[in-house]
Amino acid sequence: MKKFLLIVLVAFFISCKDETKETVVESTVIENTEETPSSIQYPKHIASVFEAHGGFENWNSMNNLCYEIEGRGDKETHTISLKDRKSKIETKKWSIGYDGNEVWLLENEPESYKGNARFYHNLMFYFYAMPFVLGDEGIVYSEMEPTELDGKMYTATKIGYNNGIGDSPEDEYILFSDPETNTMEWLGYTVTYTKGEKSSDWHFIKYDDWSNVNGLVLPKKLTWYNVKDNKPTDERNDLVFKNRTVSATVLENGVFEKPEKAIIVEK
Repeated sequence: MKKFLLIVLVAFFISCKDETKETVVESTVIENTEETPSSIQYPKHIASVFEAHGGFENWNSMNNLCYEIEGRGDKETHTISLKDRKSKIETKKWSIGYDGNEVWLLENEPESYKGNARFYHNLMFYFYAMPFVLGDEGIVYSEMEPTELDGKMYTATKIGYNNGIGDSPEDEYILFSDPETNTMEWLGYTVTYTKGEKSSDWHFIKYDDWSNVNGLVLPKKLTWYNVKDNKPTDERNDLVFKNRTVSATVLENGVFEKPEKAIIVEK
């Protein structure tokens, strides 16, 4: 697949702060037979899911995404440049950024950040920007049988990555969508960061409270579930996304540049 970049003649130096089945069966690769409005070939069902959420062409016309969450003990402001996936997460005590080459960490208070900054720098973005991030380059789509979750049947598509895509090409996802509306309702995912091999340990997120943000249908709330026998059981915790914006405005590179006192975070 190939990305088509939108060329914008005027760039503005702003950021978010400035903008207010065991039922799984052996999968088979789907032939890419349906052309999306952006002229990129996707499997028919994936194209239908994109369309139900505002259309991939509309998503592809956007250049930045911003939101706020109550994350690691404080309010986090996330700013993402959609075309090159440069990003920045800001809190009162620390900031994390990706300038297109390196992930950096700036701690305003000593040892204020707890965790792996490289792993975290784009984690919430990928969960939040579903289903559109499943249109990225290097993805392999596989067909699954209809799957029951929490008493309802869903259309299921498994997503994997070609070798060398991102920090965790062994990660896998399953997109569960309503067979009547094609809207996404669940995401299954594995975590393989630093492991170097595929995992059979699945985690599940339920997507709730979708709403229109500049023509795209994006979630307000994600709910993680406890899991038993690789199936979701009961709710574990919620994450609410506030002050969500998505626009065609191009952010200057300076938004994501490494501050002088920041350190580079190695993989």
